[in-house]
Amino acid sequence: MNPTWIVRTARLLLTPVGGADLADLRTIKADPRVFAVMLGGVRTPVQAAEELAEDVIAWGANGFGMWAIREIAGAPISSPMAGPRVQSPRASFVGLTGLERRPDGLGVALRFALWPEAQGRGLAREAAGAALRFGHERVRLRRIVAVARESNFASRMVLGGIGMTQCATFVQQGHYMVMYESVSGDRHVAVPLVAIPPGPPADASR
Repeated sequence: MNPTWIVRTARLLLTPVGGADLADLRTIKADPRVFAVMLGGVRTPVQAAEELAEDVIAWGANGFGMWAIREIAGAPISSPMAGPRVQSPRASFVGLTGLERRPDGLGVALRFALWPEAQGRGLAREAAGAALRFGHERVRLRRIVAVARESNFASRMVLGGIGMTQCATFVQQGHYMVMYESVSGDRHVAVPLVAIPPGPPADASR
């Protein structure tokens, strides 16, 4: 794994999804509380495994993809020689975020999905903001979109909160959808990104 793909924020560790995440991915993607409103809906265990394989390939091909979001227990510490480190190995899986090319041709899209228990504390905004900045600043993507159901006010609040603006509406499978966009140079939420160097601190323990 390229260590520059790992992102650390004030409370979260974002690591590109991999084989160690499969159990968590199968569980969250099968839960209708989380994935019923996502493009494609809930996934079977087989579908979740197939998507994971596609996500791993996407990281290698594009330099961006889906991250597992883990909430870190413990404050970061720094070393002049080694850079930022995670003080505690305890990191609980709380959801997903990432950048993917939409199959409908709308472009590279920001996605996020968190467990209901992790919502209401600003974690979705923190993770999505970090993913958005990664896309613009590290991958140099000029335009990033996001799509939410018109009735999904929580997700729309997150998208607006990180500086994305509404640009279109359309109907998809009987649901009114709202598309947001972020164009490089626009103002976005300030979420400092810290690349984690290779080694034990980048562990994905759950």
